[in-house]
Order: sequence, then C-alpha cells, then structure tokens
Amino acid sequence: MKGDFLFTSESVSAGHPDKICDTISDTIVDAIYQMEGDVSHNRAAVETLVTKNFTALAGEVSIPHGASIDYLALARQTIREIGYTDPALDYDDKCEIVNRIHKQSPEIALGVDSGGAGDQGMMFGFASNETAEYMPFAITLAHQIIRAIDEARLNKKIPFLRPDGKSQVTVRYRNWKPVSIEKVVVAVPHHPDYTNDQVKETIYEQIINPLIRKYDLPFQLSGESYILNGTGVWTIGGPVSDTGVTGRKIIVDTYGGMGRHGGGAFSGKDPSKVDRSGAYAARHVAKNLVAAGVAERLEIQIAYVIGHADPVSIMVDTFGTGNIDEGEIVEIIRKVFDLRPRSIMRDLKLQTPGYRQTSAYGHFGRSEAKFTWEKLDRVEDIQSLL
Repeated sequence: MKGDFLFTSESVSAGHPDKICDTISDTIVDAIYQMEGDVSHNRAAVETLVTKNFTALAGEVSIPHGASIDYLALARQTIREIGYTDPALDYDDKCEIVNRIHKQSPEIALGVDSGGAGDQGMMFGFASNETAEYMPFAITLAHQIIRAIDEARLNKKIPFLRPDGKSQVTVRYRNWKPVSIEKVVVAVPHHPDYTNDQVKETIYEQIINPLIRKYDLPFQLSGESYILNGTGVWTIGGPVSDTGVTGRKIIVDTYGGMGRHGGGAFSGKDPSKVDRSGAYAARHVAKNLVAAGVAERLEIQIAYVIGHADPVSIMVDTFGTGNIDEGEIVEIIRKVFDLRPRSIMRDLKLQTPGYRQTSAYGHFGRSEAKFTWEKLDRVEDIQSLL
C-alpha cells in the first residue's frame, strides 16, 4: 500500500487472562531448563486455561526419569506475582487448579533427537527500519504503554489499578513511514472508589504523555484521540470476566498485524517446536537483513516438515523496498544462516530458562539478554555478500 493510510495495533497486559495462561505455560518451560544435568532432551508443550476461580494445566512434558516438577506451585506463584492476590476479583493464587500434564509421546522424539523439526508448519519473520527496534511503530508504542501501566500498578505508583488491560495505537503512515499518532485507546480495570475520569487523567499524565514525547511525531489530544475504558466503567477484569487460554494473542506476540503469521503460538513450547524457534530465527534473519541495508521492510517465510532438519522452503518479500533481487536475498540467507532446528537452538542459545519474560509485551523488538534473536550479529556477513 502506498500513500496515506492508518494502521492500528494492540497490546495486552501481563494480567490479561490469555497472558496469565501464556506466563504460566512459559514458567513451566523454564522449569524444564532449570533442572540439573543435560537438559537438551527436556521438552514441553503445555497449555493453560483460566476462568473464575479456576486454572487448568494440560499438555506434554519430557524430563529425566525420576525427576519431577511441582506444576501447581509454579502456577500459584505465577498468579501471585502477576498481581492476582485479591479475592474480590474472583481469581487469585488460591484458586482451584487441575493438572493434566503427562509424558510426551516417544514418537515425537524419534525425529527431534536426530535434529529434525518437532512439527511441520510455516513461520514468518518481519523487520522494518521505521523504529530503532526494527519493529512496526504502532505495536512498539502499544507495548510500551501497557508495560508502563503494569509497572505503575506493581510498584504502586498508580495504586488503584487492577491486573488486566489493553492498549491500542493508531498511526498515520505516508508511503509506509509513520507521520503522526492518531489515536490511543486504553482499557484498564481499577478500584471502584475512583472515577473513570480520574483514571483517564492519571494514565495520560503519568504514562501516555511521557511516552509519546519520546517520539518526534505529532499527537493532537482530544476526546476522540484518547479514549480510556470505552464503556465508561471497568472495575472487574481478569478471568472472571473473560476466560483465558494459552496462545490466543499471537498477533500481539509478533508484529501487531503488520507482518504475516504462520498460525503457531509460542508460549508453553520448548524450542524443538519450530513454531517457536523457527519464528525466532526468521525474525533474526529479517532484522539483520534490514540492518545490513538489504531492504527497508522485509518479511521471510520458512517452512518445515516434522522429523526433517532442513527447511523445505524459504521465501522473501521486500515489499518493493529491496536493493537487490529477492532471489539473491534467499541465497544470502542460505549462506549466512543455518536454519536447521538444532543449529537454531545452538546459535540462539534457546535451551536455557528465561521464557517467562517473553510471555508479555511481545517476543520481538526487545533488548533483554534472553532475546538472542534480536542481536545484530550477522550484518557484516550479509554486507560482505552484497
């Protein structure tokens, strides 16, 4: 698309019901990598469901014979740390928890142990030079807003907030470059002793305005450009008002809708599942290519077959911004990046704990140490082949 257009992305808080589930599931993935000894054959594919005063755990885990994980204790600790400690919310760390996690099928290990992919499917990676993070601007700002709201809640800077919420940002683009921030929408539950107008003013002054001022983009504040709690009231959020399930926020987790998605969720899966490791590798490739000056915007698709190591296909789309032919870019990818699952896990150091921090505020555009797929460590290799 060329010319002038609007694009919108959303993010959700760590206390959103779906994100509670993602975080519990990823906490269990971390647990399999926190065990002593060789963890290279430890695996997890765990799903969580939450609703009013209830949590269900299900899925498959492979850990050494005789080892154990206290799944219920991990779930309760996670619920408590997210901020669900008030019985008045009809969901807290003392809720009923049912555990249906069992041992993973040995047939899956037949192909994975030999270095093959843990499943079939296609994964996408995307990068754009419109922000310092090589991410679309709308999702970048949406993540920053909701993360700042969560931090203000947890550190009591804004003590009347409750642990659920969403942010949504609409950006005006001109020829795929952001030129203004058109609309900011926030939904966040709060203690009923405070009015919606009080919450709206506090969130704008302490969260939104300082973040917007970091960017050299205009924003005209009005009743239409900034909306908080569109119905006018929201005091009870969390699982009592919306059932949550692992893996339902895959667009929030990736590029806010700006890039395509293969359909596979990330949270709860160890990196032998290419839904996760393949998507991380694709982002690593796309970001390094854009940083190397190959294109201004770039998307890559990688496809795998269960039990087979090499991708069955690699596709690149530069949306008309490429400086070389897309077929040549694919050849550069094949020379610079090893996209076999075992190599991805080795190069990106994926068989280590720390997945819990990926479960909220997006898996891409982050600078924390765990986010190895964000490193610009192949730029010179790419440029030497241009």
